Amino acid sequence: MFGIPGKQAVTITPKAAEQIARLMDTGGHAGLRIGIKKGGCAGMEYTMDYVDQPETNDEVVEQDGARIMIAPMAQMFLFGTEIDYEVSLLESGFKFRNPNVVDACGCGESIKFDEKLSSQS
Repeated sequence: MFGIPGKQAVTITPKAAEQIARLMDTGGHAGLRIGIKKGGCAGMEYTMDYVDQPETNDEVVEQDGARIMIAPMAQMFLFGTEIDYEVSLLESGFKFRNPNVVDACGCGESIKFDEKLSSQS
């Protein structure tokens, strides 16, 4: 929908692809849908939900056995994002390296986009 022909909307690191594929296999799901919702101290938050089939306007990205669907309203916010999976002593989880984010809260769970990008949605 908002992509560049021949270029995936997001990239998935090998660790993230492995984790997404594992989650798909464990739950028998077709993939994960990634979106954006209002909330958090910086204004927006990422969402991830299991899905059994893509919706009509979802952008589908497949890599190394992993499949993610990007919700239509999130596509312009996520374009160019790298999705990684990190494990540390205190936590593990998906990390979004998003060039469209202009600010984030201290915990990293809430993000803010450029006002120009936000006004286009």
